[in-house]
Amino acid sequence: MSLIGPRRRALQRGATRRRQPNRGNQNNFDRWLDRAVDLAVLTALAVGGVALVLHLLR
Repeated sequence: MSLIGPRRRALQRGATRRRQPNRGNQNNFDRWLDRAVDLAVLTALAVGGVALVLHLLR
């Protein structure tokens, strides 16, 4: 097989093909869980920031 000339399709790269994720009921749970984690992280950052400011002021 020659590497010269037009190719009908691009060569695939990588060892395995990746499956597309199912877009079912799990997607709604994942969105809810992502928002819950975002809220928890923002709350922790706010509490840590307030604690740091209070520590530095005292």
